[in-house]
Amino acid sequence: MQSLFPFGWQHYLLGGFLIGSGVALLYVFTGRVGGMSSVFSSTWSYVLQHPFFQQDKFTATRNWRLVYALGLILGAGLWWLLYGQGQPLTTTLPSWQLLVGGVLVGYGARLGGGCTSGHGICGLGRFNPPSLLAVVTFMATGFLAANLVTRWL
Repeated sequence: MQSLFPFGWQHYLLGGFLIGSGVALLYVFTGRVGGMSSVFSSTWSYVLQHPFFQQDKFTATRNWRLVYALGLILGAGLWWLLYGQGQPLTTTLPSWQLLVGGVLVGYGARLGGGCTSGHGICGLGRFNPPSLLAVVTFMATGFLAANLVTRWL
């Protein structure tokens, strides 16, 4: 178990509890679902006049979604300050792989009607059957892609 979690597992458990509690509280007190792919689209509605981004579901919710995303960024920054020992986080992956992966994930989230946080945390928490199908698809595709990439690239 130590090799899978060289820095321990407790902070992952705490993080999962905080994320689950946060989206649960958001839903209970406001009725809003806290997925992140909608944050992307609603944020673009500020600058792009394309009809897709000007849908009411994006323009009417963009203010709270932007604050929601800012909280996510500030939370990550706070974690880095408290537990990151001031060291920058790095990866050995080439930039092009990160870029291609980000584009594919973004496209897949839009194609799947939401992202893993929306379906996996919020959708499953509401016992939404399409979210279960989406999560199984996300996970199977992710496992397959990770295995193909590690074998061929």
